[in-house]
Amino acid sequence: MGNSVVAQDVRPAKGLGFFERYLTAWAAACIVLGVALGQLWPALPQALSRFTYSQVSVPVAVLIWFMIYPMMVQIDFGSILRVGRQPRGLVITLVVNWLIKPFTMFLLAAFFLLEVFAPFIAPDLGREYLAGAVLLGAAPCTAMVFVWSYLTKGDPAYTLVQVAVNDLVMLFAFAPIVLVLLGIGSISVPYDTLLLSVLLYIAVPLVTGYLSRRYLLRTRSKEWFEQVYLKRLAPLTTGGLLLTLVLLFSFQGEEIMNNAVHIALIAVPLIIQTFLIFFIGYGWAYLWRVDHAVAAPAGLIGASNFFELAVAAAISLFGLSSGAALATVVGVLVEVPVMLALVRIANATRSWFPNVANE
Repeated sequence: MGNSVVAQDVRPAKGLGFFERYLTAWAAACIVLGVALGQLWPALPQALSRFTYSQVSVPVAVLIWFMIYPMMVQIDFGSILRVGRQPRGLVITLVVNWLIKPFTMFLLAAFFLLEVFAPFIAPDLGREYLAGAVLLGAAPCTAMVFVWSYLTKGDPAYTLVQVAVNDLVMLFAFAPIVLVLLGIGSISVPYDTLLLSVLLYIAVPLVTGYLSRRYLLRTRSKEWFEQVYLKRLAPLTTGGLLLTLVLLFSFQGEEIMNNAVHIALIAVPLIIQTFLIFFIGYGWAYLWRVDHAVAAPAGLIGASNFFELAVAAAISLFGLSSGAALATVVGVLVEVPVMLALVRIANATRSWFPNVANE
């Protein structure tokens, strides 16, 4: 998930800031404000809905780019050169994120949303919720993992490697995985719109962030880049996220009022998935005797989601008022409290791992 953590530095990042700590509360407030705007001022979402290209909402695309670019510019892709250091941690991260996580998310979401909760959710709407869950499952956490790594005394230099490699893999693997899983779920999506989403929300900010980072580090000092430029960008991430949520729920007003209980139902498979993926990665690291400073971030990066990308893709593919978009936003609501619970578990079991005394 995007945030203002200084990811490129190998020094420990700060823990949860004021915004991140109360992310669930901000998201809930945005739901209330967005629904109120949609009910009291319906002309606003109607006017904004006219600005679309290939089913992509231009206003939302701009807001989401504001969220994602500040995250991408922080990543030092030169850290990939350190890939040979403790390769087991990277193997765990890649296998869990790309060969396990998307598929367990699909199975859990399909089981709960299409079978267990079938008496409460119409089949067509259940498939939309399933699509949103798939988009979450195919987008592992990136920048926010630096916060989780810090809170578990993780190795920040190695976490850089994990994040940089996963960002590159996501560029090529996100669209194929989404297409395969949605196809299995009998959910059709326009291929060109999915590719446009990858281009807009992964490729463009990735390349722009990399090039602008290199340019600024070459023409300015590293201290200026970290202490001035990144701090100036931080409000873009926060503001973009909050405005996107308000806009999304101004379109979702009727669906929320008619299906408020669905938010709790969607949260069930998302929470189970988060714990399952963490224990798969963390447990594997324990069995492989990986150092805790690598094992904890390896488990947490897969457990968390890059929900900004998932929200953007859901809006592009299914629309602002879709069940898929609603499902991805539920990921925002459960993100921080669930991940903090996993951080506590990782810290409580630190003594189980080797070399803890040297951390």
